[in-house]
Amino acid sequence: MNIEVERKFLINETPRDMLQCPHKEILQGYLVIEDHYEVRLRKKGKLFFQTVKRGKGLKREEVEIELTPEQFARLWPLTESRRLEKTRYEINEKDVLIEVDVYAKALNKLVTAEVEFKTVEESFAFVPPGWFGAEITEDERFKNKNLSINGMPE
Repeated sequence: MNIEVERKFLINETPRDMLQCPHKEILQGYLVIEDHYEVRLRKKGKLFFQTVKRGKGLKREEVEIELTPEQFARLWPLTESRRLEKTRYEINEKDVLIEVDVYAKALNKLVTAEVEFKTVEESFAFVPPGWFGAEITEDERFKNKNLSINGMPE
């Protein structure tokens, strides 16, 4: 089992060269959503995954397995009404990988950034670049599982 240490931010202004950065379209749907537990399906580019996450906030347990396209197609209908779409851009800044998510459809005005770290201490040492907005790591309204059900937070 992996431990995920991740901080999430709103974006004030996207970097000018972001559209030239590597990016992939993501379809994401949830099979199970409970308080601090989720099981999701994700199509990222041409790859398919099932992910289980447990915990809350900055540090969570995560297990991810790759699925075949057939397995994904069989499970995907079970995520109806708990889905979202986004484009994920990978931006390297000062040896840090920043994943910027530009959401689509009902969430089309939402742009967030996620940064993963090896340790909690490393996450606390991170200084967000000036184009980042408010930190939303602990704001449950901005968790993808909640966005997939409730839409854009007010």
